[in-house]
Amino acid sequence: MTGDGVVPGAGAVRDLATRHGIRPSRSLGQHFLIDPNLARAIAAEAGAAPRVRVIEVGAGLGSLTVALAAAGAEVLAIEFDRALLPALLEVVGDLPAVRVLPADVMKLDWAGELGAGAWTMCANLPYNIATPVLLEALERAPGIGTFVVMVQREVGERLAAGPGEEGYGAVSVKVAYRARARIVRRVPPTVFWPRPGVESVVVRLERLGAPPVDVAPDRLWPVVEAGFAQRRKTVSNALVRLGLDRGRAADVLARSGVPPRARAEELDLHALARVASEMGTSA
Repeated sequence: MTGDGVVPGAGAVRDLATRHGIRPSRSLGQHFLIDPNLARAIAAEAGAAPRVRVIEVGAGLGSLTVALAAAGAEVLAIEFDRALLPALLEVVGDLPAVRVLPADVMKLDWAGELGAGAWTMCANLPYNIATPVLLEALERAPGIGTFVVMVQREVGERLAAGPGEEGYGAVSVKVAYRARARIVRRVPPTVFWPRPGVESVVVRLERLGAPPVDVAPDRLWPVVEAGFAQRRKTVSNALVRLGLDRGRAADVLARSGVPPRARAEELDLHALARVASEMGTSA
């Protein structure tokens, strides 16, 4: 296989792996995309086109990378597993619009690598780092305006969930602080090699121009994390764990317009922000 711009399918991916002695790593959450049609569909959802700059995290064996480049995008393909690099370079090495960066994305200098200007993240994210990668990029890479990522269904539901929904939690709130998230398609296990034991989804996140609440993260996140640390416990209990006595906790909730027996999973970002703001004035 050479870098000819053809999105590799199941047979080509397996043959490539065999020739390079590659065995997918469970510890790295590796499940390689082997469906060319889905790769092209995800690239299209991400708006891959000439002069669009795309960062791909976990390029793997290059199926999505090739689809992005074939649509005309300029691709920064990040891959942590050095054992995959010879195979990945065989697939994309002759594509002038692709730059392969061997790196641990959790230690990435976002500003240094991306520089100024607009980017899109489009990736089949490794299962074990999907959530921290997205939260880190939302916080530290403001140039990434759109994210189109494939993740485990349970993770995707958490990213996009609202109050009262099963997946709603601290991650949902942290995403809502910086972006709008929605699930755009479900993905069966059959499009991956090896097949995972769970379904996946493609999630689209659009960065907000500014947070919808006027509370700094260092004040908001302790309230959010304490509120969701023990599900089905009240926000009042969370405030006590943060150091307020019962009387002050009740006062904070009353001034926030939050019912005294409310739980974090019932409150949206705005309500939690009011609690954090009032707690700051009460402390």
